[in-house]
Amino acid sequence: MNILALTKRQYTNKDLIDDKYGRIRELLRELGYLGYRIKGLCLSYADKPEGPFQDETVEWFSLNITFFKISGMFKFLYKANKMARQSELIFASSDSIYTIIGYIIARLRNIPVIIDLYDNYEYFLLGRLPLVRQLFHWAVKKSDAVICVSKPLANRIQSIRKRPGVTVIENATDLNLFKPMKKMECRRSLGLPEQGTFIGTAGAIHANRGSEALFDAFNQLAETTPELKLILAGKWDSSIPKKNDNRICYLGELQHNQVPLLINSLDVAVICNIDNEFGRYCFPQKAYEILACKIPLAVADVGSMSEMFNDDSLHLYKPHDVNSLIQCIKYNLKKRESPHLEPRTWKDASKKMDQVIQKVRFLEAGITK
Repeated sequence: MNILALTKRQYTNKDLIDDKYGRIRELLRELGYLGYRIKGLCLSYADKPEGPFQDETVEWFSLNITFFKISGMFKFLYKANKMARQSELIFASSDSIYTIIGYIIARLRNIPVIIDLYDNYEYFLLGRLPLVRQLFHWAVKKSDAVICVSKPLANRIQSIRKRPGVTVIENATDLNLFKPMKKMECRRSLGLPEQGTFIGTAGAIHANRGSEALFDAFNQLAETTPELKLILAGKWDSSIPKKNDNRICYLGELQHNQVPLLINSLDVAVICNIDNEFGRYCFPQKAYEILACKIPLAVADVGSMSEMFNDDSLHLYKPHDVNSLIQCIKYNLKKRESPHLEPRTWKDASKKMDQVIQKVRFLEAGITK
């Protein structure tokens, strides 16, 4: 089966082609290994080399949006419509605009479309615009199937769609990359001190992710634990001032293959979030990455994480509650045990995706008979 994937090139602070990272890349790559013939068209918002790029089983074609953004979008639309002529199904993801484009082109070409929601796209800036929001709801209602990253998001989309065809496929991890490693070797590799008690996180450092609670918790814990250090990596947003504190080590935005080194350097990993339109519907990919590395963790009790760690509630802390986070970190520093959960892989996720595709093909065949 020939599948056309439509997406933006930069998402979740990474570049699909340069960094070879992210849900869209991994799902499609694994589908290719299941025998699907996949071509992807991605639009770059940064000035990048254009043209075809082969990523294992997927042939990508990248276009730039250009300085004159309307002309760049028209190029994308023209190319997408042309590529759809040789396609039997469209996979559309990354934000509201691409789901709308994917749906319209699929209907023009009379082929099925599957929409993938790796976050609550209505939380994104474009998704809040009235016309875009209405068109997104239209595409979600009319598409052949919708894939959601979490159960809370699937429930929200089901209330919009009001008919079957919504499937949960959570984020996953690569067990060849994320696995237990020797703590001191990982610390040396990142230029960190070998001695000390480390807590930290890899991900966006932002007020809307609840990062301030982590800084407050660290400051209080450090009063009674002088060897404690806070290790951070990821995009540091201007919503939180940089901290001039030699107990805090900021490693910048790491390459994806360096993230396992950071996780394995920690004594407790922290997943920050708050109860907002993002936190309630996301599925933090680093949850399975941390589980794969067998590192104790403290995670905000919100959305999909509340359900996932329901039987390991001592790993949960109340969002915005600094004291709750302190107690959770203290418990995990003392217990030094990872939750008793098995991480899911992208291969697992692709098998669920395959089931969705086969169901769409079956229904399509039934309609055309």
